[in-house]
Amino acid sequence: MNAHTPKQAAGWDAKRARLETYFDRTALDAWAAMTSDAPVSKIRATVRAGRQEMRDTLLSWLPQDLSGRRILDAGCGTGMLAIEVARRGGDVVGIDVSPQLIEIAKERLPEDVKDKISLHAGDMLDAGFGDFDHIVSMDVLIHYESDQIAAATAKLAERTRHSMLFTFAPGTPLLRTARAIGQFFPKSDRSPSIIPVAHDLLKARLSRSVPQAKLGRDQRISRGFYTSHAQEVLLG
Repeated sequence: MNAHTPKQAAGWDAKRARLETYFDRTALDAWAAMTSDAPVSKIRATVRAGRQEMRDTLLSWLPQDLSGRRILDAGCGTGMLAIEVARRGGDVVGIDVSPQLIEIAKERLPEDVKDKISLHAGDMLDAGFGDFDHIVSMDVLIHYESDQIAAATAKLAERTRHSMLFTFAPGTPLLRTARAIGQFFPKSDRSPSIIPVAHDLLKARLSRSVPQAKLGRDQRISRGFYTSHAQEVLLG
């Protein structure tokens, strides 16, 4: 399978629209604070620490010298990972579903990397953004089912020369319980659902969807209220 089926594509688009609404309206201020040095609650502090550790992990899987390489930060948010990649010499395209987060990212760009980072609101699967040496997607695919993750990976792999790094929500008892509890809240009060995925099932689907790839390193990060699992996909 090298692309989304019509059903998967419709599901992807519907979830993307919901994520845009959530991050642009409901969670914009909280997300802006989370990705800054502003004081946050103890719960959000654990999420901030977990995200930092995950970001450091993904960066450690990229070459230290990225000069001459083109990198896609798929779901770049306020641009924290993009800045670090650009400082290694990479030319970065940052894409996020939220136009408001992209505006914050543009405002926060340091002078030393402004000419190395291009930021856009849109769909990370849009082939119009071209081909890349590496693609990194941190805590975006946590909102999707394993078959949608595999299909998205297949589409991105067609435009990737060396490696893809992404994170997903692991199928831990805590995350499954949290998701079940969340179903009791009215839809208007729910944040976009984090969907726990079994790693073995995901690996099997990735192997079928991207047969030309090799699954590389993986790492789970758990810090308080933050849990996410990184997967490396090697191409070329």
